[in-house]
Amino acid sequence: MNYRISDKLASMKPSAIREIFKSLTDPSIIAFAAGNPSPLTFPSEEIAEITARILKESPTVALQYGITEGYPKLRRAVAERLKARFSHSLTDNTLLITSGGQQALELTAKVMCSEGDAVICENPTFIGALNAFRSVGAKIVGVPILDDGYDIDLLEKACIEHPEAKILYTIPTFHNPIGICTSYEKRKQIYAIAKKYSLIILEDNPYGELRFEGEDIPTIKSMDTEGIVVYCGSFSKILSSGMRVGFALAPDPVAQKMVVAKQVEDVHTNQLFQMVCAEYMEKYDLDAHIERAKDIYRKKCSLMLSALDEYMPVCVKYTRPCGGLFVYVTLPSHINLSEFVKKALELGVAVVPGTAFNSDESMGSSSFRITYSTPSEEQIVRGVKILSELVSTYMK
Repeated sequence: MNYRISDKLASMKPSAIREIFKSLTDPSIIAFAAGNPSPLTFPSEEIAEITARILKESPTVALQYGITEGYPKLRRAVAERLKARFSHSLTDNTLLITSGGQQALELTAKVMCSEGDAVICENPTFIGALNAFRSVGAKIVGVPILDDGYDIDLLEKACIEHPEAKILYTIPTFHNPIGICTSYEKRKQIYAIAKKYSLIILEDNPYGELRFEGEDIPTIKSMDTEGIVVYCGSFSKILSSGMRVGFALAPDPVAQKMVVAKQVEDVHTNQLFQMVCAEYMEKYDLDAHIERAKDIYRKKCSLMLSALDEYMPVCVKYTRPCGGLFVYVTLPSHINLSEFVKKALELGVAVVPGTAFNSDESMGSSSFRITYSTPSEEQIVRGVKILSELVSTYMK
């Protein structure tokens, strides 16, 4: 049988991160590659109690079809939480509960982009977003990212050169894969540029509540007086990634089309887990839970950075995040990244090559992403030592 795959999907490749996951079934592998939250942050006992109560008291609601926009009680709870973080009225926006933050990105791309339209994004950036854009036939225009966010001059240049652009995608807070934060000044500039060139800003913020150092920076959505920002968030990093509950806050005309697109995909997000999220927010202190998670990540990040400072050759550069889950490591340019990543895995350490995050798949990279979230403290130190020793072999 000659399977004639659609043009849009024929050229797409599996996520490099998901492929690396296949090697992580080996317990001897130190999983610096996974972007998973730490299992230590899962409130498993509370979730078990809530789930049992829901299935006893409201089984029909939990096990029946739900509303596409989302479980009403959860939508109200999330909306109230967002209102406390945004400085203006959200009355012209609709909140949609999605199957993880990933679906929020994909729905936005599907609604806004026709074949041949362009999406402007940071380079490097989240592979899930790149694949969402590719899946709708959009052209991806990567703009270099600096220590404080987009290179603004190159961002405006990209907007001028690509009038077919519809979306400006950004992860301004604890960027994946780099881990940096876009400065407040640059957030204002990004908003002004998007307004000038009639672009929808897709603000992806799954890590924003995991700041463990410094002061919060206002979201771009909090500046949105023109109705040009689609804001995506998730419970994956603050409650449970396996529940697959995310959300999108979008201007009403965009949101209504996202609802239609979601009805085609999955009708509605898992009803039981929406109810669990809502009940957790009502019965327990979500902010206190997040503070406990931040304490775990603060300690683990500090340990990883200390190990890198102690063992890694000075020719290697790496970011120093104030939150989120990731550190981005850059090797000297003469080291072959693909070979390095392969040898690291043979030595028992899985990392994600920076090429996986490139907007242009033909581009090279000298960097790789590591995470401190899932490995144990002993694995963090041992894994950094292994990587450092491997770098040293290339320096001889």
